[in-house]
Amino acid sequence: MLRDDDHRPAQPTEANERSHLNPFVVATGDATPRDQRDLMERPFFSLAKTRRTKPILYKTADVEVQVLGMPEHGMATIWDADVLIWAASQIVAAENNGLTTSRFFRFTPYHLLRAIGRPTGNRQYVLLKAALARLQSTVIATTIRNGPHWRRRQFSWTNAWGVLTTNAGRVEGMKIVLPEWSYSGVVDRSLVLTIDPAYFRLTAGLERRLYRVARKHAGHQRYGWLFEIAHLHVKSGSLARVSDFALDVRRITARQPLPGYRLQIERNDGRELLRIRPENSSTVPVDKDVKTIGTSGARTAAKSLAAKRKPRA
Repeated sequence: MLRDDDHRPAQPTEANERSHLNPFVVATGDATPRDQRDLMERPFFSLAKTRRTKPILYKTADVEVQVLGMPEHGMATIWDADVLIWAASQIVAAENNGLTTSRFFRFTPYHLLRAIGRPTGNRQYVLLKAALARLQSTVIATTIRNGPHWRRRQFSWTNAWGVLTTNAGRVEGMKIVLPEWSYSGVVDRSLVLTIDPAYFRLTAGLERRLYRVARKHAGHQRYGWLFEIAHLHVKSGSLARVSDFALDVRRITARQPLPGYRLQIERNDGRELLRIRPENSSTVPVDKDVKTIGTSGARTAAKSLAAKRKPRA
């Protein structure tokens, strides 16, 4: 006999949410990996493998993001976000095939783990449940797609999750309910980008963050995208000091681990910059080609550098 172990947030408005949603049953894990543009561009996740409770408070001229991790579980990590990438991938693949989707997922953890490049042993099932607990307990408030009342529209990465187990404790299936904010950011195709499956093999949190930034900003642009290191530090949500962050970026640049992109340290007017360029080693085609050169926090330097570079034949 199967036992249904539910995990729901404290808000009473969510208690009967699933009764109003038709389940989206995922029968296989095969789908081209896709990620949400908003999550790739801004700092929504902890980059550390240790528990983080210090909030992320990110603000620009027109965007604000606040992420709070609860002491019991800590903030959702960039590895936990693989679950959201998998969910987005399944939604897009299903709708491409004319199928109806929903925020309410039913699936087997085996298929999810295989799709995101994880082993399928018992320890991974335990880690997956811990990831779902962090995703549910992390609280996000943002101006992105929430308008002027964004502080009253807080959400978690999952509204609820549950595990179907046998009396012996063997996991037979899982279910999650995504928040409307995440679901609407996937069904709108302009807000989703394909990513390289090799992304799941990146082991360092900063490597993963740099890839997501690269995919969002650099795309297929010939000269890539230029970031000032100090600006990139803010954009990453890292807890490291700027000097330590810069050292980590230099080490990653020396290793060149990002699939489909090359990293290059540049200096201009006493500022340290990171240029991210596309290359041909990506294992899958990358859509949403962007044609113009771009910068983040390095506009003046980029103009002078771009002016010196002539297009290659």
